[in-house]
Amino acid sequence: MNVTPRSAAAILSLSLAAAVLAGCSEQAGGGNGTAAAGEATCEPSKVRLVGQVRNESNPYEASWLAGGDEFAKSVGLTQERLTYDGDSTKQQEQISQILAGDTKCLVMNVLPNGDSDTPPIVKGADQAGAYLVTQWNKPADLKPADYKTWLSHITYNGVESGQQIGDALATAIGGTGGIIALQGVLDTAAAKDRFVGLQNSLKKNPGVTLLDQQAANFSRAEALTVTKTLLTKHGDHVKGIWAANDDMALGALEALQQAGKAGKVAVVGIDAVPDAVTAVKNGTMTATVSSDGSWQGGIGLAIGFCAATGKLKVEDIAAANRAFFAEQFLITKDNAGEFAAPKTNPADFECGNVFNRVAGPLT
Repeated sequence: MNVTPRSAAAILSLSLAAAVLAGCSEQAGGGNGTAAAGEATCEPSKVRLVGQVRNESNPYEASWLAGGDEFAKSVGLTQERLTYDGDSTKQQEQISQILAGDTKCLVMNVLPNGDSDTPPIVKGADQAGAYLVTQWNKPADLKPADYKTWLSHITYNGVESGQQIGDALATAIGGTGGIIALQGVLDTAAAKDRFVGLQNSLKKNPGVTLLDQQAANFSRAEALTVTKTLLTKHGDHVKGIWAANDDMALGALEALQQAGKAGKVAVVGIDAVPDAVTAVKNGTMTATVSSDGSWQGGIGLAIGFCAATGKLKVEDIAAANRAFFAEQFLITKDNAGEFAAPKTNPADFECGNVFNRVAGPLT
């Protein structure tokens, strides 16, 4: 991709603005334009649900879309599934097209490609009156409370999870030895925070040395290539591999298998995707952390649906629930069986329960 997330967001903010202005003009003329948030509630059958992630080849993001489908089915609707292949330009184009239509009862649950992609999405949705929940990525100074229809931003404490798996890795290699790190998409809060967590773990475990680190963009295929390169470079000095998500951890496991080092190097990741949980359970992987994709896919749509249908008033959402960390758990061989078959709980998506998994405000 030749356009970076930051430049794509800047360029396409203009097209989003144009789409919003067109929608507002249509409304003034009596067409299918938008209504301001709170002016009227929507009939449940009229709500339009949209879920957008990078791709379905990532098992975590596939589970996100599946969770959205489950929620939509529970309220008699169908989720529109959008994927943008990690291309910021494509993501902004998709959002622009959605906002150019009738947005009165539109609910969007969006995974921005990077922090810099979030502002134009938020501003476009807010001006169009579309209900929006974002997850994972946003600039620190961009706050849902400053907007009318940006209902919530949901993330997990990446510093905490990055340190948790770093500490688990240190324990697995006996507190001493060299490790390599596979970073995610660098223009994301998740990647940045998780790497800070690793750095905190290294300070706590001075016997562990970070031999090398390289971005593999949350991709299993890229992690396979990067790991093979770093194993060739550092050889038997590599005692552990820290991966910023499970898909990269699984790529690292494949590289170890190809190098004849399966079972000789400890590997950790984050997201608790089924293959990773299975690997932790059978001892192939050391640990992961439970980012719950199925819940995330459903809860973003549920919050928006409750707001659109008048069961949740934006002004009544507590400040701590506008931007928050969701609950997460370290998964090791001891408790992996509890997470082997994750399922969405319909009760989580009832309007009175949508904020039950808040672990704390995002500050």
